Amino acid sequence: MFFAGLFAIYFTLRSTAPALWESEAGLLNIPFSLTNTIILVLSSVTCQFGVFAAERLQPRATGWKISQWGMVEWFFLTYAMGAVFVSGQIYEYAVLVSEGMTISANSYGSAFYITTGFHGAHVIGGLIAFLIVIGTAFSVKNFGHREATRAIVVSYYWHFVDVVWIGLFLVIYVLK
Repeated sequence: MFFAGLFAIYFTLRSTAPALWESEAGLLNIPFSLTNTIILVLSSVTCQFGVFAAERLQPRATGWKISQWGMVEWFFLTYAMGAVFVSGQIYEYAVLVSEGMTISANSYGSAFYITTGFHGAHVIGGLIAFLIVIGTAFSVKNFGHREATRAIVVSYYWHFVDVVWIGLFLVIYVLK
C-alpha cells in the first residue's frame, strides 16, 4: 500500500505539470538505469537458487562447481548484486544533483527522489536481511526447516522489492 501511495503521488504530480515532467525526464540516463534494473532482476534469480538450496537443507557449498553451491553462496551473490544496484542508484543521484535536479528543485525531483529513495531503503533492508540469514546459517549447529523458512521469507521480500522496482522503472524511465 505504501508504494501504491507513492505511485499515486507520482501520477498526480505528473498530470499537473506535464511540461516539467518532459524536461526533467530528459535528464535521466535510461541505458544506465536499464542496466541497473537488469542487475536487480537477475538478483531475484540468484536469490531463488538460494531458496532451492535452502529447501534442500543445504546451507553451504558441497564443492567448487556452481551446481554444488548452497544457500549461503547464492545469497552472497544476491547481496553483491543488490549492493551494485544501490551503488548505481547513488551514482545516478550524484549525476542528477550535479545537473541541478535536486529533491527541492521542483515537484519532479521530489517525486523522483521520494519514490526511488524509499525503494532504495527497502533494498538496503533486504541486504541486511540477507546478512542475517547468512549469519544464521553459519551460527546454527544444524540447518533445519526453521532456517530454510527464514531464507524463503527473505526471498519473498526480495522478489517483492524487485517487482516494485520494475513498476517504478516502467513509470519513471519508460512511460513518457
